[in-house]
Amino acid sequence: MSSKKRSLQKKFPCRDNVIHTLYELLGDPEETFPPSIYFYGHSGTGKTSILTKFLKRTHSKTIILDCIECYTSRILYENILNKFHSHHLRKEDNFAPYMKCETLKDFITDLQQIGVDSDNNDEEEETSSYIICLDNAERVRDMDANILPAFMRLPELTGLNICCILVSQLPFEKYYTKMGLPEQMSIYLPQYNKNEVQKILTDDFERVRDRLLSRLRKNPPMQLAVDIERAEETISGLTSDFYGNFLNVFLSVFYKACRDLPELKVVSTDCFDIYVEPVLNGTIDKNDVSRLWRHITNPLKIALAQVYMRMDQDTEVRVEGTFEANQSVKKLAQSLELPYYGKYLLIAAFLASHNSAKEDKRLFVKHHGKQRKRLQTVNARAKVSEKMSTSLGPKSFSIDRLLAIFYAILDEKVGLTCNLLAQISTLVHLKLLSYVSGENNVVEGSAKLQCTVGLEFILYIGKVVGFNVRQYLCDFM
Repeated sequence: MSSKKRSLQKKFPCRDNVIHTLYELLGDPEETFPPSIYFYGHSGTGKTSILTKFLKRTHSKTIILDCIECYTSRILYENILNKFHSHHLRKEDNFAPYMKCETLKDFITDLQQIGVDSDNNDEEEETSSYIICLDNAERVRDMDANILPAFMRLPELTGLNICCILVSQLPFEKYYTKMGLPEQMSIYLPQYNKNEVQKILTDDFERVRDRLLSRLRKNPPMQLAVDIERAEETISGLTSDFYGNFLNVFLSVFYKACRDLPELKVVSTDCFDIYVEPVLNGTIDKNDVSRLWRHITNPLKIALAQVYMRMDQDTEVRVEGTFEANQSVKKLAQSLELPYYGKYLLIAAFLASHNSAKEDKRLFVKHHGKQRKRLQTVNARAKVSEKMSTSLGPKSFSIDRLLAIFYAILDEKVGLTCNLLAQISTLVHLKLLSYVSGENNVVEGSAKLQCTVGLEFILYIGKVVGFNVRQYLCDFM
């Protein structure tokens, strides 16, 4: 078991404690399992991946179901029983289930029968313990009220050594405490910090280099000024330190706007192709980090504007600040069908992310009084592009500040309604905004968010509603 544990920890670095806890609770099928485990965390933290790999390495009979697919209690019961009986739905049988099960009582009875059949069959040694894993477990709340309490007490109801793992993005205390549920063990997967993200991405260097080699051989870029063999030799000579330098630059731009590890993997791989291009051409030495940084600055800005919203392979970040790049961003902005107030909320969020809170009165209040132009103020505003707020990445802001800017830039008077607050949640769901903290306290106003879209994207959104975004940005004043 220790070798399996070590291999899983190697596959998922920075999750050693979580994997160790799983093996302590469910690693030995001869020991009594906990009735239920609540496994939760934000998207992109590795919940489903870790559990899938872990359950494949256990000696218990395990099943994994997505509650989005099992949208009724009957489908949920029958899917569990089908998998425990190793029955597959086939077209020849008109996709008939192994057995029909419509009520919770029948489901418990069938589970008890599975245990009896297992005890009578001496040849099967791996069915003495059972694990049911329900992904997107919050969907179970929409089913019958007795389902969730029953799944958390399956050992008591069936007499089996069985555990139900509930996987969700929601904290258990906020959504289930009013349903009379028993206490259970919770395992929380926090978001990766910057150092952990860099370590995980750096460990992926071999795969990124092999991908770059295969792409070079299949479709060599037209602008490559050297022969393919020399380029392959250059790629083979790249080290993890070179990739680490790139990740330092990449994460300094992207980490504030995006914490989703799968998304960061995809975008960093595409941006690395551009980063390494002048090294392959021989125009920039691989150790000249400053020149490589200047080369990758514009593509990183374009990629930041398109994060979470890649449309197809034709809109890659390879176009560096050209007309085609602006057209791809414009196409993304125009294809986003947001409500009218939702567009203004997004603009307000961008202004809150890229303006200092000290400047709000001067920017958004009509009669803010006169401001003396001191030499210190003039010098502070004479910024180079690398130091502009729109280039350094978004900053966090509160819900109260977002709504204050929203009402300041909107000409008409709109009441604060549930529909307006729901549009903030929609922008978060679309990955246009992201929570920094307090995601459960939107109504209280203590939640902190940040805007994830880039300047070019928000400029096109402003044009759609007839709003001049530059006029309200400190960088352009």
